Amino acid sequence: MSYPWKIIRPVLVFILFFHCALASGAAAPAVISSWLVAGPFSSPLPAFSPQKAGESGAFGLSDLLKFEPVEIASLKPRQGAAFPWTAGPAATWTLQSAGPKGIELPAGGQAPQTALLAVYLAAGRWTSAKLILSSPHPFQAYLDGKSVASQTASDKKSSDAPAEANRKTTADLKLETGRHLLVLKALRDPENPSAWSVQASLEAADDAAGAVLIASPQPDNRLSLAHLLDTPQVASIALSDDGSLAALSLTCASPSGEGGEAWLEIYDTKTGKLFRTYRGGMSISSLQWVPGRLCFSFVTLDKSLSTLWLADLEAGTVVPLLEKVKDLGGHTWAPDGSFLVYSISEEPEKDPEGVKRFKGLPDRQPWWRRRSYLYKLGVPDKVRQRLTAGETSTSLIAISPDGKTLLFSRPITDYSRRPYNLTEISTLDLATLQVKSLWEGPWFNGVKWSPDGRSLLFLGGPSLFGPKGRKAAKGTVPNEYDVQAYLFDQSLDKVKPLTLDFNPSIDEAEWSPDGQSIYFRVTDRTYVHLYRYDLERKAFALLDCGTAVVREFSLAKKKPLIGFIGAGPNDPAKAYLLDIELKAVRLLRNPGQDAFAEVTFGKIEPWSFKNARGREIEGSIYYPPDFDPAKTYPCIVNYYGGTTPISQDFGGRYPKEYYAAQGYVVYVLQPSGAIGYGQDFSALHVNDWGILVADEIISGVKKFLDAHPFLDRKKVGCIGASYGGFMTMLLTTRTDIFSAAVSHAGISAIASYWGEGLWGYGYNAVSAAGSFPWNRKDIYVNQSPLFHADKIKTPLLLLHGSADTNVPSGESTQLFTALKLLGREVEYIQILDQDHHILDHNKRFAWSRTILAWFDRCLKGQPAWWSDLYPEKNEK
Repeated sequence: MSYPWKIIRPVLVFILFFHCALASGAAAPAVISSWLVAGPFSSPLPAFSPQKAGESGAFGLSDLLKFEPVEIASLKPRQGAAFPWTAGPAATWTLQSAGPKGIELPAGGQAPQTALLAVYLAAGRWTSAKLILSSPHPFQAYLDGKSVASQTASDKKSSDAPAEANRKTTADLKLETGRHLLVLKALRDPENPSAWSVQASLEAADDAAGAVLIASPQPDNRLSLAHLLDTPQVASIALSDDGSLAALSLTCASPSGEGGEAWLEIYDTKTGKLFRTYRGGMSISSLQWVPGRLCFSFVTLDKSLSTLWLADLEAGTVVPLLEKVKDLGGHTWAPDGSFLVYSISEEPEKDPEGVKRFKGLPDRQPWWRRRSYLYKLGVPDKVRQRLTAGETSTSLIAISPDGKTLLFSRPITDYSRRPYNLTEISTLDLATLQVKSLWEGPWFNGVKWSPDGRSLLFLGGPSLFGPKGRKAAKGTVPNEYDVQAYLFDQSLDKVKPLTLDFNPSIDEAEWSPDGQSIYFRVTDRTYVHLYRYDLERKAFALLDCGTAVVREFSLAKKKPLIGFIGAGPNDPAKAYLLDIELKAVRLLRNPGQDAFAEVTFGKIEPWSFKNARGREIEGSIYYPPDFDPAKTYPCIVNYYGGTTPISQDFGGRYPKEYYAAQGYVVYVLQPSGAIGYGQDFSALHVNDWGILVADEIISGVKKFLDAHPFLDRKKVGCIGASYGGFMTMLLTTRTDIFSAAVSHAGISAIASYWGEGLWGYGYNAVSAAGSFPWNRKDIYVNQSPLFHADKIKTPLLLLHGSADTNVPSGESTQLFTALKLLGREVEYIQILDQDHHILDHNKRFAWSRTILAWFDRCLKGQPAWWSDLYPEKNEK
């Protein structure tokens, strides 16, 4: 199977109504001479509207101006396009030219009138400009759906007065690279005899040298942050047992960035039509189909209390099974649907003296003393039973096919062997509550019961069952993040590895209903694919899903049907159905259809090189949408360098498509040590800690620049996060080929990360197997960027969540301290109250803008955006 690399090179045709190079010294304001206009519409005041200020219930023109008959942020003006309005036919956008007095609107009737004027502003770079508006009548101005200026009162004068005599209203606009929609809501005051006209112009900021700003009725359809963060997302998919229905969980951020929304949609898989929606101010999660029935359960959260609901689609009822439960965990249905097992967490008592004696290494985690226990709930009688207790948490793995036994796990601390935290797998007889230990060991990822209950499918590292799953060359330590699959026969107590000759790393697995095959979702180099493993033939077969990345999948038990969420380069996530027998894929839901309908993406191409050992290192190039090989471009190099490749998924924390839309060529490469390429390749990650990877990145970037003459070698930036942030730090100590660098949550001192990060010593149990600060100073000291800070000459941006529990923010703080004392160019931005991932909506916007503003400053010679975000205050 292959994926065509899409080449999208549209010609954007703009009808230019002004096109000015905004230069320092400030040219005269440029008049917007044409608009898309909708209306006028009659807008009478509400019945019984008192007009006198202070009178109870007063509602005047200023109130009418504030009221939005349609949501301004939802408008998508296009010439000839229609949209709903109040009483009467749909409104239509028409193209109109402005005269000497601006846009002149026809006035009529005794009631107020409303008209909408729209124009797109396309910024060739980040710039600031002053919007100047004048009209004798009230108006409100919106930029990208947010109010930026208003005139709430009429400016009454003689009808023959010149337009220049109108009062002027101004707004300071800050425009990021790309498209912006300016909408004016004009309101006619019937008591004002002045002509109903609106005039608008833009005045360049003094420091906007070289900026290009275009006003047009056609949008510049570049990908924006709003596309990535404010578009509805399909989060999960689950098929009913009979495959007749698919339940989708969807999420969307709120326009204000506060809260957001999550809801459920149920689809008929045969027709693809929406069957039912569960929506309306609830936080909905944890959907589970009831086996054998058209019923499903889900959880809603009200503050800190959860309610578990049962929705019966045939009866049309929704009833609570558990109400207002504190710290409710997950739940799993029995195979016959007669009961479910759920978990509840219990908080420990606080020490009255305010001190804490650590009980072990895991106790460094603030939540470790919280204990999770299992409960059984009968359905429909709602009878509950406590199943587990004790000093150690219990986590449900599965319920046996006959519904008589639970498979559960408990954590064990063992300092005598890697990774020092082991897993105990046991069974629980539901009739007697007798426990039987089944397996204990390290490197465990999951286990699944076979449909007949005889076999267990284990997932874990190459050493899960000792040497049985190892394929790496002798003398090398395997990368235990390279997940393998094993078949464990309970009756014979035998283990059989299934993936010794299978290079992809296993992400998740499901048994087929007949038990004759297993479906695997795997990391397959830079792809995430679905495979089917035939147990009798002992063969893997790739399922052609038509997408580069399968984010998750759901298998129907009584129908050869798979539901999955798929995405890829320039391809936002969608929900699909795969008919296993017909090998046919159907689109079920595309939540971003409207938002991305007119987005123009650049082309993407593969580009690989041979490293010093003769091994091919894969990579990809993301081009700007308007790429011209005759021009010269700055470049951003993106890598991880840790144990997983950067997949060909869409968007993500470091959206390559968005960087390309901002005018950068983006090069993504997959250095040695990543999973998905086989155990020999992934084992290169162990006890290397970046040297091999750094040298590959440096070599690869040099070859990449040699092969692409349209790249400016003096304008190359690099960016990575977590281990990739460490790679950024390390790279800047070993090369000067980069003109700007970004490290998010990077590790500057391996020893302090190992000892202080909540998962530091556990991660090093894989990446630095058997290596410690006392026996491998060559790793912990010599390969730590902090100890080579004096070699860093590249302008470096350090980013870190202040509440990062994975990589403590001190890792960035100490390198910042060193570079400031050395007098090097460094910036340090903490994202307050954020952990390893920046999840808060508004902070995600600010963080993403910070990255691009830094690259614009260093690689494009455009410091205005950075200076606007972080103005100088003479602080050192």
